[in-house]
Parts: sequence; C-alpha cells; structure tokens
Amino acid sequence: MDLGAYLPDVQLIIRGVVLTVMLVGLFGLAIPLLPGLVIIWVGALYYGIAAGFGTLGWVMFGIMTVLMVGGSFADNILMGTQAHKEGAPWWSVIIALFAAIAGNFIVPIIGGVAAALLALFLVEWARRKDAQKALTDTRGMLMGCGWAVVIRVIIGLVMIGLWLIWAWA
Repeated sequence: MDLGAYLPDVQLIIRGVVLTVMLVGLFGLAIPLLPGLVIIWVGALYYGIAAGFGTLGWVMFGIMTVLMVGGSFADNILMGTQAHKEGAPWWSVIIALFAAIAGNFIVPIIGGVAAALLALFLVEWARRKDAQKALTDTRGMLMGCGWAVVIRVIIGLVMIGLWLIWAWA
C-alpha cells in the first residue's frame, strides 16, 4: 500500500498557510493598529524560506519589500498632507501624529486615529480660536486617513498578486 498517495502535498499546504496569513494582513489593513502590509510581507518571507526563493522569488520579494515600505508610510503622509492642505501647519500635524502613536498604546485598534483627530482639532481650535476651521482641518486629516486605507488595500492586493505569480509560476 502506497501511503504517499494519501499524504497532502507539502507545497500546497505551505501555499495555503501563506495565503491565509496574507488574507489576514489584507483584512488587517482596515485596522490602523495592525500592520497589514508587514503581515503580507512576512507571509512572502516565510514562503521564500520554506519553498525557496529562486530568481523569480527574489525579484517578486524585492518588489514586495519596496511596496511594503512605501505603503507603510502612506497613511502618515496622506493624513498629514490633507490636514496641511486644509490649513493646519506642519507642527500641528506632527503633534497629531505623536498623539496617534500614544493613542495606539492607550486604546488599541481605534485609539491612534481617534487621538490624532482629537489632538489636531484641539491644537487648531486653540491656535485659530475658531472651532469650524479646526473642524475643517480635522476633516482633512480624516479624508487623508480614508485615502490611506484605500491605497494600502490596493498595495496589499498587488503584493498578494505578485506572490501568487511567484508561488504558482
């Protein structure tokens, strides 16, 4: 009796595990605390270590690394730029970004975004003495956050697509 016919294909199991990790990372992109792009990248790294990189693997992994690094900074850049376009000075934006870091530790998942928005509103309200203008700046930061999520999801999908080409080439 040949038991090999009944054993699952190890490559297929590795691909299934990696794809599951990558999908968790993709869904995690909507949660500011979870580094979804990093999770997708780690899945690709695991695949390269487990199945071997090869020439195509190194090329795809290199592209995925560039996308992961760029996408990881996209949210901060977009949030700050949109708030600045609405009239907030860069120092207010930087205070809001530091508040976001602290907020992630105080209230995981939503604390970072909430703290950034609240800090920007309070700083701009104190600076301008006009709640409506402070709200406009805050709305700009919120719009930037929304666009950052969209861009990170697109980058995550591209990264998964590159891995699929690599894994099934």
